[in-house]
Parts: sequence; structure tokens; C-alpha cells
Amino acid sequence: MKSCLEIIANVASILTALVAAGAAGYYACDRRNKRTKLENYLRDEKLSNPDRHTHTLLHLMAKLGLTESEILNASFRSRRIIRREHIDKATNLTDQILFEYQERPTSN
Repeated sequence: MKSCLEIIANVASILTALVAAGAAGYYACDRRNKRTKLENYLRDEKLSNPDRHTHTLLHLMAKLGLTESEILNASFRSRRIIRREHIDKATNLTDQILFEYQERPTSN
């Protein structure tokens, strides 16, 4: 018959696996929610204002309540969001990243 410590160790290892699976599921859902939040906002903006449908990182941070890294990560995971660069005419270097929604997903 197994000792009490062996049973506790087995239960602890099972609970550890369940907690890890739950945390991984939560993390995946959170990432997906941030991506769809960004996609939906950019899609709605493109439909309501077709002349001005690219947005800066700072604008998206203010409107969506996401951090810079969350927006960048969501845009890299999305096949519907394209990133464009705004070139400063004085230095000829990129000074802003612009985000835009496109209807047809890109192939990654």
C-alpha cells in the first residue's frame, strides 16, 4: 500500500499540471482577445473613415488601453493587420509605425 506522502506527491503533481494547463489556456485566450480587439477597432475605423484608416501606435494605445508591446505582438500575430512606416522627410528615417486593417488576410 502506498504511503501517505506518495499519495500527496501524486495529487500535487496532478494539480500542478492542471494549474499549468489552465494558465496556458488563460494566456492564449488573453492574447487572442487583444488581437481581435485590435483587428475589430482597425476594421471599424476603416469602414467609418476610409480616407484616414491608418493609426499610430500612440493613438491605438489611447483608444484601446493596450500597451505598446501588446499592440505590436497582436499585429505580428494577425494576418489582417499590416504595418506601414511613416518616413520623416528631414531625416529620411522611419519616425512612426502605422497600423492598417486589410480585408484579405496575408499568407504567413
